[in-house]
Amino acid sequence: MSPHTLSAVIEKHIRQLCLTDFPCGRGSLRKTVDGAVETETVETDSLLDLLICPHSPWWHDASWSPQAVTLRKLAVLSPERLHTDFIHKYFTALRIVDEDVSVVDGGLLKFSKLEELVLSANRISEIPADNLPCTLKVLELRGNQLSALSSLTRRPPPHLWYLGLGSNGLGSCQDAADLSGRHWPQLVCLDLGDCEFEDQRALLSALTTLPCLKTLVLEGNPFTLAHSYPGLTVDTLPQLSCLDHSWITPEERHRFQGLAKLSDVTVDQASVTVRVGRVKGIPDPLMSVDETAPDFPVVTYSYFITYEFLTDQTPVDQKVAGESKCDTEHATEDDSSDADPQSDKNCEREKSAPDTGELNPEEACCDVAPVSRHSTSKLTWSEHMDFSDTHVHTGSDLGGLKKFLSRGLSLRVEEEKVLSWPAASEDVAVAKPGRPVKEKKGGQERESPIKSGPTKDKSRDKKKKSESELVQDAPVRRSLVSVHVPLQSLVRGNGKVDVLCDLGTLHTESVVEPTPTFEKDLEKKIKEEKKKEDKDSKRRGGSGTAQKNTSKGKGKAGREREADVVPACSSVCDRLQPATVELSVELERWKSESEARGLLHTKQNPKSTETGGLN
Repeated sequence: MSPHTLSAVIEKHIRQLCLTDFPCGRGSLRKTVDGAVETETVETDSLLDLLICPHSPWWHDASWSPQAVTLRKLAVLSPERLHTDFIHKYFTALRIVDEDVSVVDGGLLKFSKLEELVLSANRISEIPADNLPCTLKVLELRGNQLSALSSLTRRPPPHLWYLGLGSNGLGSCQDAADLSGRHWPQLVCLDLGDCEFEDQRALLSALTTLPCLKTLVLEGNPFTLAHSYPGLTVDTLPQLSCLDHSWITPEERHRFQGLAKLSDVTVDQASVTVRVGRVKGIPDPLMSVDETAPDFPVVTYSYFITYEFLTDQTPVDQKVAGESKCDTEHATEDDSSDADPQSDKNCEREKSAPDTGELNPEEACCDVAPVSRHSTSKLTWSEHMDFSDTHVHTGSDLGGLKKFLSRGLSLRVEEEKVLSWPAASEDVAVAKPGRPVKEKKGGQERESPIKSGPTKDKSRDKKKKSESELVQDAPVRRSLVSVHVPLQSLVRGNGKVDVLCDLGTLHTESVVEPTPTFEKDLEKKIKEEKKKEDKDSKRRGGSGTAQKNTSKGKGKAGREREADVVPACSSVCDRLQPATVELSVELERWKSESEARGLLHTKQNPKSTETGGLN
């Protein structure tokens, strides 16, 4: 018998009960009928205490069956009744959870009075109906490896009222057909959560044939992401009382009444709205700019947010504040170019392979769906940048959407730097203010320093004058930070995720550091003063001790001035606050039958709708 068969695991649990060993069974320490050897025997109550007390060495975990504890007590009170056939018939509930069971064999038929069988979190890929007792009423198979129901529906238990099939690879049209009332006439509760059903109408068509169905779990299936869920299910199954662990109210049933009759409505389509709000904590890029830098090139910075979504979705941009932009990148194995030709090199540097690569069909079905990168509008730097950017993504690949939401969304804050230079012209000078230039006067060359004030004003005037003539370099993009946003709760039934993404503390492109020039000048000045004092002391006949003390004093003063520089530079980092991004991801759902009817009317009569809107 294989150790991974169900009957082998159950027999192992029965042996661990030790029904024939102390304190169970017929032992020599048990009290006799006539009480002749009471000094060497143990009372029955004491033996039962040894079984029940959690601190007893004979206590045994019997969570795998409610009958395990009572069977051990029976082994103390009436050990003569315990034989193999009696033990098998004594069990009415078995809960074998996460014990690596892969085969449901015929040995289960020995438990002829079994009513409840829980086999969650095992490796079962097939359930032969011939190996199930006909007395079974509850069958839980959540978290196994089932891919079809054909073997279970050949001769299913006739009295089954609960069937749990959640977290399995079920989802074909044949699986939906196998859930009809012909196979399960007394089924009251059905758990299909976290399966792979995508055709909502086909599944509901089969479930309508279950005459006793009252409780249904469907959350986690791809079709539950569609805007028609749960309205279509509520209206299609009028006998249903509880859906996804929530009671169906009369008001909810009234709102969706008639939705199932709208045959022209597309029900297996999802709409996801992604909103990017305010961004805080981005450091000022001009914080480390040198004031003595030349006027050209003119450096401009802009910031935008990028995130990734499915490539096969159709984005509908809603411009809330400013123009929104959607850059779609199809990064295949052979072509990894960006949609923006000016940012090819930078995107290659920042691109992450598993997030932006489009997988081949086999990998896309098994692992993750291909994604595209979408971008917000660009804003110049401010302490609080409000993007107010909204994208509505619609599509019918519900299976791919489930995989994407289960994996989560990748969001990035990106910076774009553009260098602008003046066009070729003789009257535009590019020079650092305060820098000496050579002038000719009286046939002789002499250096004349340029005064910083007037020159700066002139350069500014020329800069304004030639703004229309500036030539821009190709923009240089860099990713400041990326963050992963989990969206698993959308698959689990939550309609909206509002999150404030913590990006941590960011830094500018060039870090402000204390310049070493001051230290060198200070040392040079100290040496010069030391030499001067040495000369004065030789003239006056001074001692060398005084010279040393003087140099020590100067060195101490230098260290104090040097120490004053470090806190001034480190205070820049202290002022930086953690960067945050406001993000909202919402699944659009129909609130009522009238809303779905209005969308259908808009689709069928787009011209009349536009005319009515203009009037």
